Amino acid sequence: MKNFIVLTSSTEHLAGNLKKKLRNFEFIIPDKNKDGKRLFPDGEIYMRISEVNNFKGARIIVLHSGSPYPNCGLIELELILQILKDYKIMPEVFFTYFSYGQQDKIFENGETNAAENLVKKLINYYKVKKIYIIDPHFGKMDWVKKYPIINVSAVPFLVQRVKENFGKDILFLSPDEGGKRRTGIFGLKKKRINSHKVEVISSGIHVKGKTVAVIDDLLETGGTLLRFYDFAKESGAKKIIALITHGVLEKGIKRVKNSFSEFYFTNTIKQKEANVDVVGLIADCINKF
Repeated sequence: MKNFIVLTSSTEHLAGNLKKKLRNFEFIIPDKNKDGKRLFPDGEIYMRISEVNNFKGARIIVLHSGSPYPNCGLIELELILQILKDYKIMPEVFFTYFSYGQQDKIFENGETNAAENLVKKLINYYKVKKIYIIDPHFGKMDWVKKYPIINVSAVPFLVQRVKENFGKDILFLSPDEGGKRRTGIFGLKKKRINSHKVEVISSGIHVKGKTVAVIDDLLETGGTLLRFYDFAKESGAKKIIALITHGVLEKGIKRVKNSFSEFYFTNTIKQKEANVDVVGLIADCINKF
């Protein structure tokens, strides 16, 4: 019996290379409607998985990226999971990028932990057995331990790429405390004041004359990376390299990429400038678990 990977529209760009590595899986793309489209005229999402009757007893993994369309993408994911639930199928979900992962802590009255709430809904309502996430923003937070979440790190892939191109004499740093928590790599201190405002504090790091590589989980507007670049440049770094797992916004990528000596980020999100392929990482994780 074959197992199945159901692709949302945000992960179809990974299918070609992934099929070569996961030959024991059949790849499923949800059906289009009678007009050959996936949307109704008003923009609502149409969803049908005609192969669902073949899923009984098989391993089912839904592969999803929470960007570039976090809101529509989440609806698409939930419609797929609802179909599986209707057929009493308990799937796994693999997030190459986890949408709504940035609001992962309550700072003020009236806020919610959107990340944890989504995880709970996937497990408790949709009966998802296991959740894989590549470098989630909430990685290694205490609440994560309560759930069947497997944190998959792209950092070793990125570090290896840089070492291949620049040798081993590189100072790897995190841009803030959150990065240090996720990767264990020392760096600058960025104190979060609330959900929108941060304060960056230098930690007495010495980078003069060194090749410095900053490692972060995601790039949106580019503010964090540019703050790091300014610090490293003013401190006399010889070369400044950026390693990013998730290139979320194209405008942020364009804003910062020319500042750095080299700029690396993965294809967890479909961006034409992504230059590190995580297909091998995804396949290895699926085969391992």
